[in-house]
Amino acid sequence: MNIRIGQGVDFHQLVTGRDLWLGGVLIPHTKGALGHSDADVLLHAICDALLGAAALGDIGKHFPDTSAEFKGIDSKILLKRTAELISAKGYRVGNVDATLCLEAPKIKPYVQQMQQTIAAILNITIDDVSIKATTTEKLGFVGREEGVVAYAVALIQTV
Repeated sequence: MNIRIGQGVDFHQLVTGRDLWLGGVLIPHTKGALGHSDADVLLHAICDALLGAAALGDIGKHFPDTSAEFKGIDSKILLKRTAELISAKGYRVGNVDATLCLEAPKIKPYVQQMQQTIAAILNITIDDVSIKATTTEKLGFVGREEGVVAYAVALIQTV
């Protein structure tokens, strides 16, 4: 069995007037992430981790922010397409471990829904999706609530 790992990271500015999508779940908040798509940093980091594990480049290669096709797109679609790319290369997802960095809002009430959403898209169990969150103790752009960051690690294995 061939096992590979990949890591991904994504950053987005937080602004008023946008929805906050994290892990495919709409989170009530006064600010949302700014981006070409729905700006779901968690799903974007997971996409990059999966693509990196399969040596397929990054999210910008497959879903460029210069393309009208991806303007405002639901990042769950990007994750689904990423899973299809992984599958076409002969791999399946083993597990995903991700961390969100943001001061507010608290995401604990939404973690299980995020896990369910991601697991369903990747055709894995909820136990194969770990989502954690941390603050930066008011330090930097995350601490000032100007942005959000997500990190992800993914394991893929041959089918």
